[in-house]
Amino acid sequence: MNSHPAATDRIAVEVDSLDFCYGSRQTLFNVNMKVPENRVTAFIGPSGCGKSTLLRCINRMNDRIPEARVTGGAIRIDGVDVTSPALDPIRLRREVGMVFQKSNPFPMSIYENVSYGLKLAGVKNRGILDEAVEENLRHAALWDEVKDRLHTAANGLSGGQQQRLCIARAIAVKPRILLMDEPCSALDPIAAMRVEELMNRLKEKFTIIVVTHNMQQAARVSDLTGFFMLGRLVEFDSTEKIFSNPSLKETEDYITGRFS
Repeated sequence: MNSHPAATDRIAVEVDSLDFCYGSRQTLFNVNMKVPENRVTAFIGPSGCGKSTLLRCINRMNDRIPEARVTGGAIRIDGVDVTSPALDPIRLRREVGMVFQKSNPFPMSIYENVSYGLKLAGVKNRGILDEAVEENLRHAALWDEVKDRLHTAANGLSGGQQQRLCIARAIAVKPRILLMDEPCSALDPIAAMRVEELMNRLKEKFTIIVVTHNMQQAARVSDLTGFFMLGRLVEFDSTEKIFSNPSLKETEDYITGRFS
């Protein structure tokens, strides 16, 4: 299994021999992976293969599930094991943002959604907040659509707009890493295309890891792809190689639809 990005890449996340369990059921087995900075890395594989579990390990979202725990190995960001109980998960989530499958804007205005994290961090200056709201809505390719209704309810936006708003909210606190769990699965094809275009632009500023069931989407948006099966990372390589010339038969069978 090739689990190494190009030698010239700076590593954003290193997964080292990771084992993970829900209660007595082990769901990740000895996962090793180095995710490069300022790239889009996609996790693909059938339902229940562990790809979303790994994604949620990176920013400790699994902490919310009783009996969910890392039972071996580590996930390192800047040499720090983020799975350590000594590390404050709230602090970690400022560095590692997340966008979920279903858009989840807060029940408040568009402006308040984007500025929420900044206010929580103690930013009170209205000028700074105004600037940040515009900047991040522009980054999310949403500014031109909402600039005249910033103080109206966010739930009045379309589904695709709500998802881009959630992306703007996630990046407003300037995380280094952005996790995206099936971000387009609830969107129509045009809205999904907008989010895909957005990922391509955002990787200049952020490291993006995306879980997707849509292999065509993985092929379009990602630089590297990891294929998971039954809790194991089967193959990890450049997206071009995974989709055109995978090293292992299991990967080829999945890519070509021989099993799903």
